[in-house]
Amino acid sequence: MTQVCVAALNDLKAQRYFKTVIGSQAVRKSAWAQLTLLLSSSSSPSKCKLIPSLFFFFLPTMHPILKTLFFLPFFTLSVLSHLFSPPDNHLINCGSTVPTTLIDNRAFAGDLAGKHPSFSSSPNAVSLRNDNVSPGLPPIYNTARVFTTPARYTFPIRDKGTHMVRFHFYPFNSSNLDLGRAQFHILVDGYVVLSNFSRFVGGSQRNPRIVEYLIWVDAERLVIMFVPNRDSKLAFVNAIEVISAPKDLIPDTAKYLISGKVENFNGLNKQALEVVYRVTVGGPKVTPFNDSLSRTWGPDDEFFKSSVVSEKLYFGGRIKYHVGGASREVGPDNVYNSARLIRSKNDSVPNVNMTWVFPVVGGYKYLVRLHFCDIASISLGLLYFNVYVNGYLAFEDLDLSYVTNSLASPFYADFVVDGDGNGGALSVSVGPSKSSIPHVIDGILNAVEVMKLNNSHYSLDGDVCVGSVLKSWSTGNTGILFTLLAALCIVLSLAIVIHRKLIGVRESVSWSRLPVNSSDGSVKIDNI
Repeated sequence: MTQVCVAALNDLKAQRYFKTVIGSQAVRKSAWAQLTLLLSSSSSPSKCKLIPSLFFFFLPTMHPILKTLFFLPFFTLSVLSHLFSPPDNHLINCGSTVPTTLIDNRAFAGDLAGKHPSFSSSPNAVSLRNDNVSPGLPPIYNTARVFTTPARYTFPIRDKGTHMVRFHFYPFNSSNLDLGRAQFHILVDGYVVLSNFSRFVGGSQRNPRIVEYLIWVDAERLVIMFVPNRDSKLAFVNAIEVISAPKDLIPDTAKYLISGKVENFNGLNKQALEVVYRVTVGGPKVTPFNDSLSRTWGPDDEFFKSSVVSEKLYFGGRIKYHVGGASREVGPDNVYNSARLIRSKNDSVPNVNMTWVFPVVGGYKYLVRLHFCDIASISLGLLYFNVYVNGYLAFEDLDLSYVTNSLASPFYADFVVDGDGNGGALSVSVGPSKSSIPHVIDGILNAVEVMKLNNSHYSLDGDVCVGSVLKSWSTGNTGILFTLLAALCIVLSLAIVIHRKLIGVRESVSWSRLPVNSSDGSVKIDNI
């Protein structure tokens, strides 16, 4: 744009009219018409480039609405250039014959429309409609697909790698069925991702629930099976999403914080992950409309347990994404432009920590992703702080300036921890370090994500494996079909186990250049 402006200023005819425009309000209308004629007759080789330059000279006198209309195309192009376009993008409105568009402009195709043969019909599958539609309820929750015997959806995969798999549930009552009493398993690509649906039904207060998983897919199709419990003989789903994840969303490596040491945890992206918590710190709820991956980030208030006075901060400037740091798909602007922080207001650095506590289920490892963006400091090199996960020192003297070399530039760090300790809770703490400076910021956190890793049974919900789930339906009167299907899935599961054991989950690889003091890496914090 600078070159364009210089070219415009070098045009002698243009300079004469610029003076006219700036000098007199009365002749601006006339000058605009003369400039139009000038552009149509000018022999200057920069004639075409001159047009946008003229707007910048008229900009101070433009009506605010005209300014907005002028810049809107440039803003739209800038936003669109950053939008993620997934190769696989299957959005299914279950039990519906018509497509449905949500408020975030995503279109869900009805699985009964005939154009999307992803659903393998079952003689005992029915479509159910919500008889009591609540105002403001997204339309995908007005219908459901109900199963009384095992059924499956099959999705073609063009882009092998990590995929986001989301299930939408709303256990509404109809004249025929109460979906709240459903009990079923969901199997995805050799994993048991759900086996206890009742944990999503909270008494009489039934609200829509979205359960999200991140699954590595290295085949040409993804099979999702719904297997009702033999007692309830009822399973259902309102909508399904199968979307290619950005390549940088789940890396191969994280830091494994275990008692007394810090190790590399490799093969992370080959694990199945369930998103348990996705929290924006210090800010309001971030809806799918404001996230390029259509995620929801809830506020942190219910998890923030510190008695110390923390400061919430909102940043109105531009978030500066950089190569090698967090991308907009890792975390959107609306996540990084808010934070909680500890601010030193006198000559001493406060000896306090901000702490968040997240209830978790034991027996699993958890990925804890922490998001940082220095939106509070007035200069580089002023912010140093410590980070603790589950009471263990994860980062000592973390210097975001060293990592990003810029203010307002996002960075994230991944840690794997065991969920068996601390009484069924996982904690994250941030506080000053020995390098913290008085009168400035001494700790900051922008967002937290907690994801459950599959256990040794390749399950994310209990100790049941795919083979045993299908075997329960291979006995009785369900026929030889499911016997063969169970055997096939058992063989598939064994093949996956052998393949992943050969790969290994703890090969030695390099890690971030961030310094972690190994002598302090085993320090246990009892009271944060």
